[in-house]
Amino acid sequence: MSQFWQQVVSGLASGGVYGSLALALVIVYRSTRVINFAQGEMATFCTYLAWTLIDHGLPYWGAFFATLAIAFVGGVAIERTLIRPLEGAPAVSVVVLTIGLLIGLNGVTSWIWGGAARRFPSPFSTAPWRVGGVAVSPQDLGVICVSLVGVGLLWLFFRYTKAGLGMRAAAVNPVESRYVGIRVGWMLAFGWGLASVLGAVAGMLVAPSLFLDPNMMQTVLLYAFAAAVLGGIDSPLGAVVGGLVLGVLLNLLGTYVDAIGGQLRLAVALGVILAVLLVRPAGLLGREAVRRV
Repeated sequence: MSQFWQQVVSGLASGGVYGSLALALVIVYRSTRVINFAQGEMATFCTYLAWTLIDHGLPYWGAFFATLAIAFVGGVAIERTLIRPLEGAPAVSVVVLTIGLLIGLNGVTSWIWGGAARRFPSPFSTAPWRVGGVAVSPQDLGVICVSLVGVGLLWLFFRYTKAGLGMRAAAVNPVESRYVGIRVGWMLAFGWGLASVLGAVAGMLVAPSLFLDPNMMQTVLLYAFAAAVLGGIDSPLGAVVGGLVLGVLLNLLGTYVDAIGGQLRLAVALGVILAVLLVRPAGLLGREAVRRV
């Protein structure tokens, strides 16, 4: 039983990372109706910036929050310079652009920092605590707490601030939002900035476990996409729930199903995407589209 709970805690930690990145995908999807395939590369680039700041002597948390500020500005800049000119274009045009951005950022990251894997520091201890026979890592608890605090702050922002309400209105009904004075263009750019921040958080949380290299977030992005589909691609809460459920599910299956082990986790995540699309395309907490005829 102790092994079960240990895998649950570890799964919640990885699920918190998946949920943060899935939430970034959902925020962009709600505003543009397309998936930002470059979200993982944006996170990797920001994580390298954090590593550089730490390597130059900045304390971890100082580098953490400085990176979040840079990530926000970068996300807004990408929306204003690359995405905004494609307003009104077919969705496939934005998809192709994000794929091109993925390739470009990956190349720039490799060019600046090289392709060698680097060790990224963690602010949390890795010495396990014993709780009722379960070895709980402070690293896992720290990841869970940072992920939940970030999601909670974002929920408060969307629920109780004028800017957050404006972003929600701009994403749901941009035409009528303009009639009441909301600057829809800047609200959507702000959403890209927040998505970039969430991606940076995910990158900095997962880097101590995966090691830092230019391709670090590519597999994580697939898990995050599976989490977003599982929870509901248009549901912010669903993205978080989907990430946590997926993290625990993958850990338990990898532990108790010998055929899966640690090698077929990605195949399971892809199977989750396929199953959800076949059985309930809206996801666990998404809303079914209703059309009048």
